[in-house]
Amino acid sequence: MITFAGMKTKEIQIQDYSYALPDERIAKFPIAERDHSKLLIYNKGEVGEDVFYHLPEHLPQGALMVFNNTKVIQARLHFRKETGALIEIFLLEPAKPADYEQMFQTRDCCQWLCIIGNQKKWKEGALSRTLDINGKQMTITATRKGEAGTSQLIEFQWDGGASLAEVIDAIGELPIPPYLNRKAEESDKTTYQTVYSKIKGSVAAPTAGLHFTERVLADLDQRGIEREELTLHVGAGTFKPVKSATIGEHDMHTEYVAVRRHTIERLLAHDAEAIAVGTTSVRTLESLYYMGLKVLRNPDLKEEDLHVRQWEPYEEVSGENPEVKEVLQALLDWMVRNDLTVLHSSTQIIIAPGYDYKIVRMLVTNFHQPQSTLLLLVSAFVKGDWRKIYDYALSHDFRFLSYGDSSLLIP
Repeated sequence: MITFAGMKTKEIQIQDYSYALPDERIAKFPIAERDHSKLLIYNKGEVGEDVFYHLPEHLPQGALMVFNNTKVIQARLHFRKETGALIEIFLLEPAKPADYEQMFQTRDCCQWLCIIGNQKKWKEGALSRTLDINGKQMTITATRKGEAGTSQLIEFQWDGGASLAEVIDAIGELPIPPYLNRKAEESDKTTYQTVYSKIKGSVAAPTAGLHFTERVLADLDQRGIEREELTLHVGAGTFKPVKSATIGEHDMHTEYVAVRRHTIERLLAHDAEAIAVGTTSVRTLESLYYMGLKVLRNPDLKEEDLHVRQWEPYEEVSGENPEVKEVLQALLDWMVRNDLTVLHSSTQIIIAPGYDYKIVRMLVTNFHQPQSTLLLLVSAFVKGDWRKIYDYALSHDFRFLSYGDSSLLIP
């Protein structure tokens, strides 16, 4: 049963979260030095600005800062039919094997859920193309295996013994956002990755992290700000505008997360409070609370049962919800009992006005598209004061979206 507050959230009109974003305000390329981007600071209702490399000076010493270490894959694969038609296969998420780490180590065959570009020109038969890896010629074929919801199940087979990671690096293109209205360039391979990216799997960058440099990270360390990493593989649905009139009709996409036991221990050591870098870190951290609630109520749950459903945070629970530290401790104890050093799960959590933040106390994030779930998340964080932030950014020459400027939000 959804609580009254949850029902009000479902009734939110997405048109109330619109603003005029001129095309010239969308950053088509990053600035020359990542950490020289502008930084808007929203501090308890007051708005000002600084330069990003001063970020550590605005954070409390001894705090815990959490980063998403996912790495963007070259998810756009192009095949040409004998007729000359160009078919694009956009990799969404692994199907077989479903585990990301195993997937990129496969050496001859795998299946992915994909979006097909120019699909009407590919009605039957397999597509193939040759590639060169370290001077060795090999062939990869793609075969349609059927539909899976709004996606297509595609089987890839290749010879030569290369890993899928090597194959994708050889023939794939980086999936920069469509609103950039340009093709990916060689420089995007560097600039569209965070300097701390490690775990392959995303089809879009966790863009709040693009501003960080080794210098800024070193400054954080020097100020005693502890850093932890988790993984959320960013799906193509992340930046999708809400098409329905109300939020209740919008289906959130599922995203896959991995959180180390050590990270939960550090959260507990910091009173279950954190500074999140990016909305992906927010969704992962906040989902931990609802995963912990599940194991607190049912200690025998399996890992696959921890998935957080879209409206779960808004559902009525008999009695008061336990304190965050109690819930995280239950999750930690459950991991110890099950001999897990890393928690692998998934989340569909939607964070919108009416949501009660559990763990995140400060947020570093870019400026998001109108009528997006990311803008709803920001509005929920600043208690509805998002227009003050966006009006300031628009009137003070801030650059918007993935390659744009950043903000530090302190509600």
